[in-house]
Amino acid sequence: MFERFFPDDYMVSTYKIPFEKLYEKGYRGVIFDIDNTLVPHGAPADERAKKLFKRLEKIGFASCLISNNREARVKMFNQEIRTNYIYNAHKPSTKNYIRAMEIMGTDRTNTVFVGDQLFTDVWGAKRAGIYNILVKPIHPKEEIQIVLKRRLEQIVLHFYKKRLKNKED
Repeated sequence: MFERFFPDDYMVSTYKIPFEKLYEKGYRGVIFDIDNTLVPHGAPADERAKKLFKRLEKIGFASCLISNNREARVKMFNQEIRTNYIYNAHKPSTKNYIRAMEIMGTDRTNTVFVGDQLFTDVWGAKRAGIYNILVKPIHPKEEIQIVLKRRLEQIVLHFYKKRLKNKED
């Protein structure tokens, strides 16, 4: 029942993802959510984010930000990152995941999506056929509508973790 919302992978942080290994496996583009995936909600790009995007470029990855935020927010974050971006993305609609791949020159087979929300980020990426990685939110302070979604996410993640444990046994 909840399987359609299960991420392909679940990591403690965006900054712990082994991007070099993903590149070795043939991935060439990374799409990122911003808030609570790369930085706390509303924050500008910090040193960690700047280093990550330099690292990705050095590895050979194309990148694109897709956010449901307004352009001013995305532009502010991207000021020093200087990557491609799509604002007002209407995630989980697949339209802008596909657009991001077009911008990067990648396709469903060689693109990775990284985000912190199951029902927008991961669900949209899954529907678009993109390998996806759910990361734990960076900061617990969030808008009320997200807090409510997080409670539902906990139910789905419970079953996801239970399924992983059963596979190990």
